[in-house]
Amino acid sequence: MNVLAIDTSNQIMGVAIVKDNILIGEVVTNLTKNHSVRLMPAIVQLMNDTQVKPEELDEVVVAMGPGSFTGVRIGLATAKAMAWSLEIPIKGISSLEVLAYQGSFFASAICPFFDARRGMVYTGLYQWNHNKMELVEEEVNMKMDEWLDHLAKEKKQILFLSQDIELYRSLIKEKLGDYALIPDANFHIAKPSHLALAGKGKKANNTHALTPNYLRLVEAEANWLKAQKEATKNG
Repeated sequence: MNVLAIDTSNQIMGVAIVKDNILIGEVVTNLTKNHSVRLMPAIVQLMNDTQVKPEELDEVVVAMGPGSFTGVRIGLATAKAMAWSLEIPIKGISSLEVLAYQGSFFASAICPFFDARRGMVYTGLYQWNHNKMELVEEEVNMKMDEWLDHLAKEKKQILFLSQDIELYRSLIKEKLGDYALIPDANFHIAKPSHLALAGKGKKANNTHALTPNYLRLVEAEANWLKAQKEATKNG
């Protein structure tokens, strides 16, 4: 069973190949360079290095957001094209769940998040339970200070994970104090091997119906809907 995992949903770009539940190759970069230019060469190079041919792939697992609108689309479009052309299953996994795996074996709650600008974040609450990652509070797009006020009421240790941790470190400590645990920098980088792991046991998606998990409308779409609503009201 050869699984190709693809994640371009945020700043980190990751590609991994897992063969019979064993990681045989992984490429991870933490750069702001264009994923659309670097993704396919990274896939080709990794498949060459691991000597896995396209026709030997059995499944594609892709991070479907939330995150960068452009980044999510790049990874999803590539994964769907490969799944369709190779006639193999595809699985879409939350990018927040993938990041939460960096806290595997942590005994309390895990809070992965991505900056969504203007003080907003994409986030949720996870828990490592019986050797798998479980979602314990639904993923949301909301103000970080409001989210932290909510978490503070839990009065329990929470592990925070994010590529954007420095933007909110002081606010997290201010709101949660000693209940907040922030690990070293390398723990904040999502791994495509964890993406492949997250896909184990989950049902495949319909290739053509699989869509990004934005958690909010693209700004242009939101503005269009607002304009349509106002036009209807005034009409």
